Amino acid sequence: MKSKDLALVALFTSLYVVAVILLAPISFEVFQVRVADILMPLSIIFGMPAIFGLTIGAFIANFASPFGIIDVIGGSVANFIASYTAWIIGRRNFKGSWIIAIFVENLIITLIVGTYLSYLLTLPLVVGWFGIFLGSLISMNIGGYLLLKVLRIRLIQTHP
Repeated sequence: MKSKDLALVALFTSLYVVAVILLAPISFEVFQVRVADILMPLSIIFGMPAIFGLTIGAFIANFASPFGIIDVIGGSVANFIASYTAWIIGRRNFKGSWIIAIFVENLIITLIVGTYLSYLLTLPLVVGWFGIFLGSLISMNIGGYLLLKVLRIRLIQTHP
């Protein structure tokens, strides 16, 4: 990896960790709005540096989770699979690819995190899925998509 890529990994890692820890009251539990997940769709344009940064960020941030090592490992795996899948779909660059990529990203996070949180909290699976999906809809599908669009416009303006 180039030094520019390593710097991006560090940036994504630190932004993710800080956002989760500072907003811990809404970053954990079944009904959560993990504001740090606004960064997840950025894997579409930043690729592997964002994917690695968001994965490492989840690993570190989830040590603050009340759910222990299951959340540390499960959240990291979920972030890796979701951001990698979004990158694969989003870089195909067909009409609507970003929306589909972010929706799939949300579904992956929902299925993985919602499942293990339902188990840990002895809640019906549908409750876990609904809680995670709703929070991810706000952070990733709305906030992340808007951030992605703004950054793309800024990148085009600075690098025509």
